[in-house]
Order: sequence, then structure tokens, then C-alpha cells
Amino acid sequence: MKVPRISWNSIRFKLVAGLLLVTVPLISLMLYNNFYGISVVHNQVALSNKNLISLYMGQIDTQLRDADRNLIGLMTSDYDIQSMNTPNSEDEYQLAKHSISNKLSSDIILYKSIDAFFVYSRSRRDLLNVFKSNIEFAERDQVEQELQQLLSGNPSFSETDGSRWFVRKVGLDYYALRVLRSGDLYMGAWVNMKTLLIPLNLIDLGKEGSALLVTAAGVPMVSTKALADTEIDFAKGFSQYYMTGRKNSWLVVGESSQEGNFSLAAVIPERQMLQNLPNLSRLTLLISIISIGLLPISLFLLRHILLVPLKRLIAVMRRINDGNVNVRIEPYRTSDEIQLVNQTFNNMMTQIEELKIHVYEEQLNKQKAELQHLQLQINPHFFMNSLNILFNLAQVKNYELIQEMTLCLVRYFRFMFQSNLTFVSLQEELQHVRNYVRIQELRFPGSLTCSIDAPDFLGNVLIPPLVIQSILENSIKHSVTLDEAVHISVSIDLNETGVEPFLEIVIRDTGKGFSEHVLSEIRSGHTVIDEQGEHIGIWNVRKRLQLLYGGKASISCYNGFPQGAVVEIRLPYDSERLKGDSEDDAASHRG
Repeated sequence: MKVPRISWNSIRFKLVAGLLLVTVPLISLMLYNNFYGISVVHNQVALSNKNLISLYMGQIDTQLRDADRNLIGLMTSDYDIQSMNTPNSEDEYQLAKHSISNKLSSDIILYKSIDAFFVYSRSRRDLLNVFKSNIEFAERDQVEQELQQLLSGNPSFSETDGSRWFVRKVGLDYYALRVLRSGDLYMGAWVNMKTLLIPLNLIDLGKEGSALLVTAAGVPMVSTKALADTEIDFAKGFSQYYMTGRKNSWLVVGESSQEGNFSLAAVIPERQMLQNLPNLSRLTLLISIISIGLLPISLFLLRHILLVPLKRLIAVMRRINDGNVNVRIEPYRTSDEIQLVNQTFNNMMTQIEELKIHVYEEQLNKQKAELQHLQLQINPHFFMNSLNILFNLAQVKNYELIQEMTLCLVRYFRFMFQSNLTFVSLQEELQHVRNYVRIQELRFPGSLTCSIDAPDFLGNVLIPPLVIQSILENSIKHSVTLDEAVHISVSIDLNETGVEPFLEIVIRDTGKGFSEHVLSEIRSGHTVIDEQGEHIGIWNVRKRLQLLYGGKASISCYNGFPQGAVVEIRLPYDSERLKGDSEDDAASHRG
């Protein structure tokens, strides 16, 4: 098997080698750094903090569970609690209340995570609240009012979602409450969430990291540090770690409490995690330096190998597009492919320059000859019918009509033999049309009428000769019969509703109109062939308009309502340019 030879100077080799040299190491290292390194960092940081958060959450749950057991024990077996619930006398109630106060005051010292115990008699609306000594009076009073309001309404505690401890907001702070009920008596404990968060201040989560207690709905209650990002989401659950916040730049781990409807979470910024990995940071910096160093080298090579030759080629092509076909690409040292393209391009332009003049002149001569041929086509049926009419008039010795008919024919053929001009004025064309219509009216007496509507200010506008007459001839040939009178109308106006004004010529008749086959052939640009032979009237006009105007003129055919054929011709309105062309053609014709 023959191995193809690759030139070292090939632009293909240079581009591929340069692209691989720049992109492969960069992409490989960046993918390794981004996907593997960051994933490892996230997993390790999340795992270590998850274990720490779970440990602290376990300690909090243990302390809440111990306090809960103490409350349950007192509620179920303590004699003084029973006496307060169903006292025999007021004195017994007060003695029992005093005894319970002493017991709770001694017990609360043992529970570091509990701020207060309370006992509430619903019938007496009497609240016994035992606080720790560090609780300020304002907080005591605020919590007591909240407990009075809460317990006096016979609460069901459905908001706890089955948890022993439930969260309630009192003022600006959040509290965890535990409430037990026995008959008329409520007994419980409460703790400010700030108290539960005190041990978490010992956790080192970095300068911007923070530990938080959040509600079951993900609402932050208290945190060790204020969060710099307000878009952090704590409502996704804590079964595994996740990235959240603005641009997903914060890692969140957490643990839900087994005793209450709240959770403990830790938030660590991603940039802080990466800063703790100096080797990875140095590797990332090294990759960036290498990438920055290779980038200008790659750009320089790409510019020298490809962009500069392309720029030279484009500059020459632009000059050629402006009409300067004699320009060439100057030889210079470059890649093999570019040299081949330049040589081929110069040879091609030399051949084009040699052929362009000959081809252009041949096209002009061909178009002029074709245009004159189209304009000088004479319908033989019209000529024979005209002579037949003169013969019939001579038989009946109607000399007045013979004179009129002869004069109309003289004018008709004079215009036809002079119509090798490219353009004539609209006024001259309409005079010829009226003369032609008069001949047809003599041919079809009582069966043909025609009206022409054109504003006077358009009389000097120049149009191609025989355009209107060709369409009229087509309408008369296919719509006029001796059985039913036909009316043909010619409407000419200047339309200025578009970007450029145009002359609009509309020719209508009251005949049977176009058949679907004829319309299909006309719209496809073909000549129409039927049982009467080949019809080239509309095709003739369309061909002439294409030669004279290119795509700026148009002709469209359709059926009117309720019947009849309609032909619309649109010509560009540029009287100054057409006037000059017409004068040049006239001078050439006279010469």
C-alpha cells in the first residue's frame, strides 16, 4: 500500500500540527484539572465536613433527647406534677408548684443545650418558667408571652410534622420547643437556636464559610457568620452534598435532626476549597502560562501561513470585482498550496481577460439582433386579413372606409418599420395602439370596443415599442368573435408606493380569459401551443423586457372577475436615462 507523501511546507500539515500542538495539551490538562481535580476536592471537603456536621448534630440530638426524657419522667411519675394537674386545694397547688420549680432549677444546670423549662396550667392560666441565669429579662418576657398565647389556645402542634421538638419564631429569634400535655397541664422546654449553635463556632470553615441551623423548609435561622451570597438554596435536602448559590460557587453539606424539624448545615465557598490545594493551584497557573505563551505563537503562524495569503487574494478579487480584470497576484514566498492557487488564479484571469471582450461583444450583437427581430415580427394573419378587408370594401365600393383603412395601414406599417428603436415615447405608442385598434374595429364592426386611460404627464415617458400593441393583438385574437361584443381597456399609471416608482400598464378584456393550461405555460416562461398553433405574443414581450431591463421589469397574467383576461406590465420609471438611450438609438438609425 502506497503511503501518500505529505509536504512539510503543506498548509494542511502546518495547520493540523499547530492546532494539535496548542489544543491537545491544553485541553487534556484543563479537563484533568477541572473534572478530576475539582471533583476530588469537592468529595474530600464534603466528606470531612459531613462527618463533622453529623457529629455535632448527634450531640445536639443527644442533649435534646436527654431533656425530653427528663420531661417525660417528671410528667408521668412525679407526685408534684400530679398534684399541680389535679390539686385538692389552692395551697396544695402552690406547694407543688414551688417543689417543681426547685426540681427544674436543679435539673436545668445539667442540660447545657436547654435555656428553660416551663409548666403551664391551662385552667388557671398560670405559667411556671425556670430560666438559666444568663437569659436576659427581655428575652424571658418575650418567650413567656409567646408561650401564654400558644398554650392558652389548646394547640394541637400539627406543625411539628411528627417531631418531638419543633421550631417557632419569637420576635427576631428562632426557638426549638418541646411540649408535653397531661390533662390540664402542659410541661416542656425551649432553647434559643443561638444556644444550639454555640459549639459550632469551634468548627473551622474558613474565612467565608459558615455553619447554620435551618428550618425544614430551608430557611436559615442562625449562622456562625453572615453569608455573602443570598442565593444559596437550603431546601434540596442533605442526603448528599451539592453546589448552589450564585454561579454554583458554594458547597453545602448538612444533617437533619432526629429530634426536631430542623437541620444543621455547613457552607464552604469553592474558591476557599481550591486555595487549600496549593499543588493544584500551581498546576492551573502553569497551564495558564503555557497557554498564554502558545497562543500568540499560534496566531502568528496562522497569520503568516494562511491569513496573509488569503488577505492578498481577497484584495485582488475585490479589485477584479470593481472591474479591473487586468490585476494579478504578485509572486511571493508562501506555502505550496497557496502558490498553486495564485498561479492558477493568474492564469485563469489572463484567459478571462482575453475572452471577455469577444464574448461581451458577441452577446451585445446577439441581443441587438434578437431585439430587432422580436420587434419586427409581423403577424401574417393580420396582414392577410387587412388586405381581405380592403378587397371586400372595394367590392361594395365603400371608398371612404377604403381610404380610412388604407391610411390606418400606412400608419401601422410606418410605425412597425421604424420600431427598430429601443424605446419610443408613451404618447407615440398609444397613437400606434389607437390606429391598430381602429383597424381591428373595421375588421370586427360592432364586436370590439376599446378604451385607453393614461395621464397626460406620462406622455414623454419612454417605453419599448409594440409592448402594448402585442398584448392587445393577443387579446383580440383569442377573445373577439362575431357572436358576442368584447371590450378591451388599457389603463396606465405611475405607481410610487414601493421603494422605487414604476410604470404600471394593465390590459383587460371581457372575453373568456386564460385557461389553466395557458396560465401554467405563461408562468413557466414557455410559449403556448394549442390546436391553433404556437402563440408567442406574451412570450415575445417578456423576452424583450428581459433583454432591456433584466429583472427590473415584470409581466403577469391572470383571469379577472367575473371573467376576462388581465395582463399587468411593470416598467422601471427612469425617464432621463431612457430618453438618452432613445436619442442614441435614433441617431444610430438615421446614420
